[in-house]
Amino acid sequence: MSKYYCLIAGLPNISLDDAKIPFTISEFREELDSKLINEDKKLIDLFFLKFDNKNLVMQAQHPDFDSDERGRITYHEFNDLLTALKEEEKPPVNKRMPPYFEEFFKIYLATQAKEEQKIVSWEDLLAALYYEYAMKCKNEFVSEWFEMNLNINNMFTAITCRKYGLDKSEYVIGKNNVANSLRTSNARDFGLGDTEDYLMEIQRVAEETDLLVREKKTDLLKWEWLEENTFFKTFDIESVFAYLLKLGMIERWVTLDKATGEKTFRELVGTMKKGSGNVLEEFKRNNKK
Repeated sequence: MSKYYCLIAGLPNISLDDAKIPFTISEFREELDSKLINEDKKLIDLFFLKFDNKNLVMQAQHPDFDSDERGRITYHEFNDLLTALKEEEKPPVNKRMPPYFEEFFKIYLATQAKEEQKIVSWEDLLAALYYEYAMKCKNEFVSEWFEMNLNINNMFTAITCRKYGLDKSEYVIGKNNVANSLRTSNARDFGLGDTEDYLMEIQRVAEETDLLVREKKTDLLKWEWLEENTFFKTFDIESVFAYLLKLGMIERWVTLDKATGEKTFRELVGTMKKGSGNVLEEFKRNNKK
């Protein structure tokens, strides 16, 4: 296992309450590209795939959309894969393309062929595939991080569904035990009991009416988890990965305001109530036989 003494020793101290960041996560990634072994670079790439997910969905809706530069897969690469699958050809070799993108497009094409929309949200499907892929990571710390985020997101989703009388089984994603309990249980704690301490804390956080305070408390919970789980891994890749995650939290907060938080929440609930339209309509129009 590689140790990164010089890299970690040279990193500036950061706090969740910082008003500015020493460098962006993109700049940090560039720094890591020259310092990490290839196996550890793959863990960093795993984190950044969430921006490729975002680009896929946004570019499907608006092909002229300016891609989030934190993702490295282009619209044309997405489209080449979709076209190959649609024409039943061998997908192009692309080492940057994770296998779940191919699975995603296969589900999309199968649904399209049946001329019916069974997917409540393509974004949710993509997120579910992403988490499933990331949770298979051989690095236990990284795998547990992604599973914790899946569980937290699902907990908030289930609580929101309960509050607005929505069918939570349609919106909870993933296949792990926590997801299954959230879908099926009507108990106040969703049948989770003392499964994970942080889930009980999330239930308390969910009662917070100020959305930004709720977000900050959630990030603080995650920050403390990172601190606890890297305590004995000071110079390992786990601490590098944790620093990236913390940097990402701060970066988001320095650009987030209350109006943005309220708008995001209203859009979330609105989407859940109405159901998702076909966000891949642009791909569909551009790839008709």
